[in-house]
Amino acid sequence: MRRIVEAIVPSRLGPGLRWLLASFWLSNIGDGIALAAAPLLVASQTHDPLLVAMAALLQRIPWLLFGLHAGALADRIDRRRIIATVDLARSVVLVVLAVMVATGTVNVAVVLAAMFLVGTAETFADTTSATLLPMVVGPGDLGLANARLMFGTITANQLAGPTIGAALFALGSAVPFATQAVCVGLGAVLVLRIATSTAPAPPAGASSDAAAHQPTRRRIAEGLRWVWSHPPVRTLTLTIVTFNVTWGAAWSVLVLYATERLGLGKVGFGLLTSVSAVGGVVGSALYTRLERRVSLGNIMRGGLVIETLTHLGLALTTAPPAALAILFVFGAHAAVWGTTSTSVRQRAVPTEFQGRVGSVYLMGVFGGIVAGNALGGVIGRTWGVTAPFWFAFVGSALILSLIWRQLVHIAHAHA
Repeated sequence: MRRIVEAIVPSRLGPGLRWLLASFWLSNIGDGIALAAAPLLVASQTHDPLLVAMAALLQRIPWLLFGLHAGALADRIDRRRIIATVDLARSVVLVVLAVMVATGTVNVAVVLAAMFLVGTAETFADTTSATLLPMVVGPGDLGLANARLMFGTITANQLAGPTIGAALFALGSAVPFATQAVCVGLGAVLVLRIATSTAPAPPAGASSDAAAHQPTRRRIAEGLRWVWSHPPVRTLTLTIVTFNVTWGAAWSVLVLYATERLGLGKVGFGLLTSVSAVGGVVGSALYTRLERRVSLGNIMRGGLVIETLTHLGLALTTAPPAALAILFVFGAHAAVWGTTSTSVRQRAVPTEFQGRVGSVYLMGVFGGIVAGNALGGVIGRTWGVTAPFWFAFVGSALILSLIWRQLVHIAHAHA
């Protein structure tokens, strides 16, 4: 067992990373359980498609409403305390929901309100978690540490969690939410075990008292100005926004693509998403070897080439095996790109700006996906189910040609 733990999280990185990973993985198992259980609970309360869609939307809206505020808060006070507080609050919401489900007093309004509150807590927890990692490990180990976080996200959140959630829901509709509450609550306790000073330092030239009493709007504006005035991070942020628009457009019609273009049923569609997650596991597991052998600039270039060709390949093929192979490779790329881009950003951004810059980045991720989903629906309705993939290919190729030379500078923004 010691050898396994040492291989996953080398002791030279310190106990702080192990506590952070344990907390992160536990919370992600809980979130993965909810990925299956939450839609099942909503469907048990209503068959209205609008209300079913609202449940998913209400978990994403907090990112747009509170994302920047979460980043400002993360740069202001003890980051462990933020994570522990919001995760414990999320556990309380889940316990109340589980009790109401078990006693038969739940209704669709209660479920939707719970989804919004849980989504709000996740916004603050996830934004702050990303800022905590650079305070636990050194810049040279961020790639390894982020790869381990990515591995946990994929295995716990995307692969194991939903399966466990569906099985627990079959045992009793309250069981998965009680289980999620336990996982999230334990994660909150574990994050407090990290022995580090997590209170961010004030910017150079500013006293701690002045920084603490600075208005939130001003702190947010400072973060936005920092992103815009730092060319590599600015380009990285614009890249993630634009590539998520193209990705969101294509993936918005993936279920129709699977059933109409490939002739697969519901099980086949699930297989497409699962094989992509398996590719992500492989990509995250091999990341440290890749990082030692290939420059960060070439990793980023190669990854975006893969993403661009993914859209082209899916637009051209009608063979399910080919589509499965393409999505496996894409899943590996997504894990490698996510690990690389996060590590690059964390190395480039000063500790006191990690929360605000990270929140801008994450809002770009979600904003790009939402815009892409809307575009994909319109394009698919007008020109057919493969049209969003052609749009994604052309758009990605154009963006990649514009930023090709800048990717090397982005990758070494910390130098």
